[in-house]
Amino acid sequence: MTPEVKAFFDDATNTVSYVVKDPNSAACAIIDSVLDFDYASGHTNTKSADEVIAYVKAEELKPEWLLESHVHADHLSAAPYIQEQVGGKIGIGDQISVVQDVFGKVFNEGTAFQRDGSQFDKLFKEGDTFKIGDLEVNVMHTPGHTPACLTYVVEDAAFVGDTMFMPDFGTARCDFPGGSAETLYSSIQKILSLPDETKIFVGHDYKAPGREEFAWETTVGEQKARNIHVAADKDKETFIDMRTKRDAELNVPKLIVPAIQVNMRAGQMPEPDTNGQVYLKVPVNAL
Repeated sequence: MTPEVKAFFDDATNTVSYVVKDPNSAACAIIDSVLDFDYASGHTNTKSADEVIAYVKAEELKPEWLLESHVHADHLSAAPYIQEQVGGKIGIGDQISVVQDVFGKVFNEGTAFQRDGSQFDKLFKEGDTFKIGDLEVNVMHTPGHTPACLTYVVEDAAFVGDTMFMPDFGTARCDFPGGSAETLYSSIQKILSLPDETKIFVGHDYKAPGREEFAWETTVGEQKARNIHVAADKDKETFIDMRTKRDAELNVPKLIVPAIQVNMRAGQMPEPDTNGQVYLKVPVNAL
């Protein structure tokens, strides 16, 4: 079977969210949703999530899953808000516990913050399978960008999160805690071992130089032939050297501080302080 895929592009964060529907039923999954956040004011906004919800309701779909490809550093997840509106179970990779342990220390969360992934409804590991209606989903653990990155292979389509981008833009950075260029290279080889006709849906697009339109769908065959970082003529050592040098020049994502704190809690804000107000911490000189 081929899933029906509807993409939603968020201009503020260059994130692509997906509604993935079983063609034989109303069942669907929502992958990598976005909660809008204005850093200057500290205000959240549900415009992006509401567009997804409006589509789900208009098409009379039934979300079974709200899937995260990893703990995003560039946008906040809207999964809890969407769950309240239309249902679905929130899932992520079981290595979320590694991310929670690292950033629980960075943000000095204390013992009240659970580091076992229990904030999520389901933790997936390599080789797990589950269903979206009649669609079969195979879980691939594809770390390197972060320890908890997953690729969801839904029949003949693979949702790769930030692991790799469109062929003309390359691959994900590996300089976050727990990241590894060597590990990312191996993860990408797993993805590229899928059949050449497998559709690849990426988690972001930044419109590579010379390209006029945003894009988010490619294939395994196209990635093997044309990806500027991992095409067939790029060996492992070359990739690691390129990725390490490139990452050293990249800026920290502008929303990393709020995003990590929220996303490692499955999209929930931290508990309110004694005055009832929710606060997000900014660790000075820590990232």
